[in-house]
Amino acid sequence: MRILRGIKAVFITTLSVACGAAATFLLHAPVFERGNAYELYLSPSSSALTVLSGDPLLDKLSLPVRGESVRYGGDKKEELIARFHAEILFTESAAGVVNYYCRSPFLGEGVVLMGQNVNLHIAVSEAQTAVGTPLIFGGF
Repeated sequence: MRILRGIKAVFITTLSVACGAAATFLLHAPVFERGNAYELYLSPSSSALTVLSGDPLLDKLSLPVRGESVRYGGDKKEELIARFHAEILFTESAAGVVNYYCRSPFLGEGVVLMGQNVNLHIAVSEAQTAVGTPLIFGGF
């Protein structure tokens, strides 16, 4: 009987550790698929603390990440809108770039812009698409 209790305790401990590891992975997994440049934002409101990441998962496990963005070749707006089930809240255009400010039920809290809670920002130019959460900080 004592052996069975010991086996049960080891099993429960192992299962708990596995669940904790899975939860940690899910909470720190990169939001976007890899692209041309993956950036992690360590500041919630500016590009002052931006890290260019070659391994977003590893970096997100070790850094206090507050947002992230990536760039892709071509126009990926429709694909990103569909993937994140996003609603376009408003748009703006400047210097050949169209910015789509969106809300996705799959992403966390956002930032309030123009009275709307934005948590997905997609910027599309003739040559590329940048996407970020909650926003794309810095230049495009």
